[in-house]
Amino acid sequence: MPNRGEVWLANLNPRRGTEPGKTRPVLVIQAQALLDAHHPSTLIIPLTTKIVNEAEPLRLRVAAVGRLQKDSDLLIDQLQAIDNHRLVQGPLTRLPPPLMHRVDQAVKEVLDLEQSLM
Repeated sequence: MPNRGEVWLANLNPRRGTEPGKTRPVLVIQAQALLDAHHPSTLIIPLTTKIVNEAEPLRLRVAAVGRLQKDSDLLIDQLQAIDNHRLVQGPLTRLPPPLMHRVDQAVKEVLDLEQSLM
């Protein structure tokens, strides 16, 4: 089973519209408690090797390390839940805590969770 902050390969076929498809690396961002409870789906952020500079918060760069063979961008705006059976291999690598903090901040910004309630 995956852990939060790990990058796994996932089969995202079939794709629809602007969704990323094919088998590609994904970052597991689901709460560890749900992962430990063997929840049947997992919240992920897909990665792409089509690098776009200065696209934060929509993209964050992940350096090639471990079994992740190419520098990649996290597609923060493509956050999705997938069935656990789509996770086919991993972990390829684990993101360091400072980068996971940036991921958390980018997700909050993209989902507009930073706004205070009035």
